[in-house]
Amino acid sequence: MANITIDGIRLTVPDHKNILECALDAGIYIPHLCHHKDLPENGSCRLCIVEVEGKEHPVSSCKLTAEDGMVIVTKSEKLKKLRELAMELLLAGHPEDCSTCPKYGNCELQTMIQYIGASNTRMKHRTRGFKTEERNPLLIHDMNRCILCGRCVRACQELRGVGVLDYRKKDLETYVGTLHEKLLKDADCRFCGACAEVCPTGTIRLKEREQTKDFTREDRTVPCKGSCPAHTDVPRYIRFVKEGDYDAAAAVIREKAPFPGSLGLVCNHVCELACKRVDVNEAMSIRNIKRYASEHDSGKYWKGRGKQLPDTGKKVCVVGAGPAGLTAAYYLRKQGHDVTVKEALPEAGGMMRYGIPAYRLPREVVAGEVSVITDTGVKIEYNERITEPKKLLADYDAVLIAIGTHVGTKLPIPGSNLPGVILNIDFLRNCSMGLPTGIGERVIVLGGGNVAFDCARSARRLGAKEIHVACLEAREKMTADDEEIEQAKEEGIFVHPAQSFERITGEDHVTGVDFMNVLGFHFDENRRAITEKEEGSEHHIDADTVIFAVGQHPDLSEVSGLELFRGSYVVCLPGKNATSTEGIFGAGDVVYGTKSVIQAIEAGREAASEIDRYLGGDGDISEKLAPEQHADPKIGKIEGFGYLERKKTDADPAEMRADNFRLFDHGISDCSICAEAERCLQCDLALKISRPRLWSDVSKEEVTA
Repeated sequence: MANITIDGIRLTVPDHKNILECALDAGIYIPHLCHHKDLPENGSCRLCIVEVEGKEHPVSSCKLTAEDGMVIVTKSEKLKKLRELAMELLLAGHPEDCSTCPKYGNCELQTMIQYIGASNTRMKHRTRGFKTEERNPLLIHDMNRCILCGRCVRACQELRGVGVLDYRKKDLETYVGTLHEKLLKDADCRFCGACAEVCPTGTIRLKEREQTKDFTREDRTVPCKGSCPAHTDVPRYIRFVKEGDYDAAAAVIREKAPFPGSLGLVCNHVCELACKRVDVNEAMSIRNIKRYASEHDSGKYWKGRGKQLPDTGKKVCVVGAGPAGLTAAYYLRKQGHDVTVKEALPEAGGMMRYGIPAYRLPREVVAGEVSVITDTGVKIEYNERITEPKKLLADYDAVLIAIGTHVGTKLPIPGSNLPGVILNIDFLRNCSMGLPTGIGERVIVLGGGNVAFDCARSARRLGAKEIHVACLEAREKMTADDEEIEQAKEEGIFVHPAQSFERITGEDHVTGVDFMNVLGFHFDENRRAITEKEEGSEHHIDADTVIFAVGQHPDLSEVSGLELFRGSYVVCLPGKNATSTEGIFGAGDVVYGTKSVIQAIEAGREAASEIDRYLGGDGDISEKLAPEQHADPKIGKIEGFGYLERKKTDADPAEMRADNFRLFDHGISDCSICAEAERCLQCDLALKISRPRLWSDVSKEEVTA
């Protein structure tokens, strides 16, 4: 250790630590631009100069190492003038109008100009004339704003070990670029974002992405995690999978959701829509990586190791054993409460059990995950239909309504009450329970979402000979996954986008449906469908069965005694899960309408937290299951990284799958999973880069001395 003095303040610091870091760590501000805590020094900006007793000339504090007995001065008239000169030289080649820069108001250079008080009036200004490079995915390079601090080069070469960026010369101007001016993708950039993260100006910056505009900085940096309703730490578990530690990867997922296996098969994977890799070539196969981790999990990190608080003596009744209700029950039990779930159907799982077909989500997967929940002490009472939840308050301290949306919606078109007209939920439930479904040989499914295709593909497996799916939406606006639509077509199902349902024909039984072509379709502010039809486009499709798959709603009425909206949805207080009835809460589809399994899980988590607080707890349902991960920031170069293709899953061909309910998609193979995980940009590493230390972060007394 060395004893030094900076501006009259005595410090004991590690030998050979640079003086700039010693000062900043002690709360003594020295101006700097080229310096960054995580990068090797280059001393190019000359702003961090200090005077050292015994030395004739000022020296850069970032290159000066601590030695015992050093006496250092960071503020003097001489240093002030030299810093002004250094700043003026930097500004001579920098655009004069800061207000046009996208980084205006969040620029280190701008704050440094304010601190030093320099301007560009003394130096002759030069225009550098670089063309802004916007052809790269994710990143914009505007070298006219570059001050050659070299942070981006050091981040790319030293911090990340990729080495794509370096100093180049063009027409006597030095700039930062790639060898032979290649585009980043062709230069094997890893698109990790470190260069943009450390850039002190608007020179290298991330492109703004539409779906992340309202995100926090952290969520914008890692949009897969930010877009996940449960905020699952996606890059972390992908990294564990790449390392072959599937137990740890599954534990990361279980920290946020008790249904990793089900999610790995049926999650709507909004994380993939937000994945930055999609702008490079193809999004990460996040759901399938999650599936692989779950299927290879031994439970090493979570079985018998999770959080379990002492019993509180409080009793909670959860009405509905779907993903929202079971998730809430799981976390409430972990908080120490006695939890009973009342389920109207013979088995638990909700739509995961009775709505999603077994060829997509095998029943044993759902049953296994339900057993994990009951193993914690959650009790489930089956065939218990609750119509008046208020009465439960006589036996329980809190009640959660999480019954989902188990009643299908029928459109009021002519013929909708004919024999042969079936509702989506009834059909899928009967199919799941092995009961007669009432379908014939020629089926028309009305609707364009995943449920519609679940109905159509289930009908195919039950033996229907001719199946059509028709919807109002144009093909590009259909809400079903593209994968679902294409797989249905492979199975011989006809898809008819942009069709209006004029009438269901027949007298004593369905004989078909009359349609018209739709030119435009949207919902108005009152959620009424506004349809523009093509004149003279009437046409008919024969059928003996019509399945409405245009939505569903909760099985609730005024008898419940709860405040309802739109006839059957539970009203909760703004931003809360609590209803207007003291002690009764709502969660999941019964509150906000039919959405997704992962949204239901997050709704269950939020409800559990709120109910725990209501019962006297702290509402903290978080738990740590996975081991610490020490991600190496030096990710290195991978040849052709930007062109690495998304790995496909192994799926049975249509002729092997269309006549049975066996799981047909077997996920990513053992030999491809590591390669898929390696495609990850590891965006989260940017969050581990130290934030800049600005003079405004230091007290006024210290900076004005």
